[in-house]
Amino acid sequence: MDILQIVFTESFWAASLRIATPLIFGVLGALICERAGVLNLGIEGIFVAGAMSGWMAVWLGAGLWGGVLVAALAGGFFGFIHALLTVPLGLSQHVSGLGVTLFATSVSYFTYRTALPNVSSPPRIEPFRPLDVPILSDLPFVGPVLFQQTALTWLALLMVAVVWYVLNRTPLGVAIKAVGDNPSSVDAQGLSVYGLRIGAIVAGSALMALGGAFLTMSAFDAFFFGMINGRGWICIALVIFASWRPGKALIGALLFGAFDALQVRLQTEVGALVPSQVFLMMPYILSIIALVIAARGADYPRALLQPWFKGQR
Repeated sequence: MDILQIVFTESFWAASLRIATPLIFGVLGALICERAGVLNLGIEGIFVAGAMSGWMAVWLGAGLWGGVLVAALAGGFFGFIHALLTVPLGLSQHVSGLGVTLFATSVSYFTYRTALPNVSSPPRIEPFRPLDVPILSDLPFVGPVLFQQTALTWLALLMVAVVWYVLNRTPLGVAIKAVGDNPSSVDAQGLSVYGLRIGAIVAGSALMALGGAFLTMSAFDAFFFGMINGRGWICIALVIFASWRPGKALIGALLFGAFDALQVRLQTEVGALVPSQVFLMMPYILSIIALVIAARGADYPRALLQPWFKGQR
């Protein structure tokens, strides 16, 4: 089977969308933070926290949507820590973000080991099942790709529309973008720069955590160490690819998902002839190439990474 035959199959695009779903949540969350002028490198740890807390909540009997809520709250909590360090205190966004990643990851692993000290393999939960939409799921090509996904994939697609609408069609979105470009002008209008930035970071971090929750509550049915596997860092790169726009963020996530799905299928076809490491690195190489092409001349938030203090000129 050649590459064109693989690319034009329904199963390929269905798998691409599934792989892209946690990235959609993550890139939207990172985009909101950066639109407000704050880089959130805590995303990798927030993914871990969302995966572990959502899974554990379901395992303890909270239900699937209860687990989604718990994951979002966990992400918001770690986002709030990052916001306090970087917004009113003005500390380095790089250092704070990496610290949050280490802290959130360590707390998640510690909680898991404390709750399950004698378990050799993680307990299983009943995950979200693919939604079988009557009539629509039977449509050729579109049916298997779109209408046989889980509820969290649909939620991710919905959030793309919601984030786009809020940022481009509401006064709140205008204020968030303004605080990421010129916080002093926002302050001159009587709005709280601190409040807008902290709120954006908390909301963005909650979305990031849903990317982790998808992995344990939809893609898999358990939590295990190392399952995030750098997805948070990919989301940071995808924000640049997207030029800080939700629509392009969706395209970037789908593109990476397609690259990843392609390497899995190519391993099956020619894995005996080519080392597996070549296929594993292929999505990252192709993503870097796409990033370099798309990011040239990107209109980034002007106040990104710049601390702001009330009363400064």
